[in-house]
Amino acid sequence: MSGNADVYTQATLSPSKLELLAGWLPEQSWFAGDASDLERVAFFRFVDPDGEVGLDSMFIASGGAVYHVPVTWRAAELEGGELIGTLEHSALGTRWCYDATTDPVYVAEVVRVIREGDTGSDITNVETGEPLPAPAEVTGSGVTPGVDAQGQVRLVRVLDAEHEDTHAARGLLTASWTHEGREREDVLAVLR
Repeated sequence: MSGNADVYTQATLSPSKLELLAGWLPEQSWFAGDASDLERVAFFRFVDPDGEVGLDSMFIASGGAVYHVPVTWRAAELEGGELIGTLEHSALGTRWCYDATTDPVYVAEVVRVIREGDTGSDITNVETGEPLPAPAEVTGSGVTPGVDAQGQVRLVRVLDAEHEDTHAARGLLTASWTHEGREREDVLAVLR
């Protein structure tokens, strides 16, 4: 398990996560949905080993498809990262939100989880100290001993599509979750 992620369930976010994404998603080549019709249908978290960066992966439904939208939350700007926008968090202050594919902390954690056959983090409600269920359970496949697992990682964005490169992968990150009453298992990342 990737540690324990603290979540502020009572915090006020301005703008909301979905409002922030509504301005960014339409600019992405892989997004074919409607920015006015975004719904977060599942999520999971990883934990930054240094405790500085929020590693948040959301499944966003729009236009009949489900998109894997991983983001990172930082207390300061990330040089070289693709900024989605900023928001005000009532408990943590200003947060810079980045496309996680451009954040080295997120990418390194995905590679580690795949390589070690680890899972997503547990989630705790900061206000109550109670554990929260993760709507998506993620698991790294591990890699065969002797195989170079330091390759490139590609994150899958559209969960309803076929992905050719999963057959030649060194390792995979998969999610088990339920959407509209149907149990699903989707590939989220491919280590090549």
